Amino acid sequence: MSKRIKKVVCLGGGTGVSVVLSGLKKYPIDLTAVVTMFDSGGSSGKLRKELGILPLGDVRQCLVVLSAENNLAPLFYYRFGKGGLRGHNLGNLLIAAAIEATGSLDRAVDKIAKI
Repeated sequence: MSKRIKKVVCLGGGTGVSVVLSGLKKYPIDLTAVVTMFDSGGSSGKLRKELGILPLGDVRQCLVVLSAENNLAPLFYYRFGKGGLRGHNLGNLLIAAAIEATGSLDRAVDKIAKI
């Protein structure tokens, strides 16, 4: 008898959902995250106002946690300290660029999830 992989869906936002995903990713399951997008400050707020996109911070956290390449996490969290990019973190900028390049948040997340 073959074993079926269980499917688990996590719903939430903020730090909580990324913490839960971090704990679940070590199990042999098909893991899906549905992430709320209510952040209004910092880099997410600026990108929302300037580009008209949804806040990206919580999605970025989940992408980093679920990534197979944990060595990229510091780059996704890197926050610029001066100049025109002051306050932005590289992960949000990368997702914003992927949204513009692909035309949608869904396709952008799919592309970045493969990094």
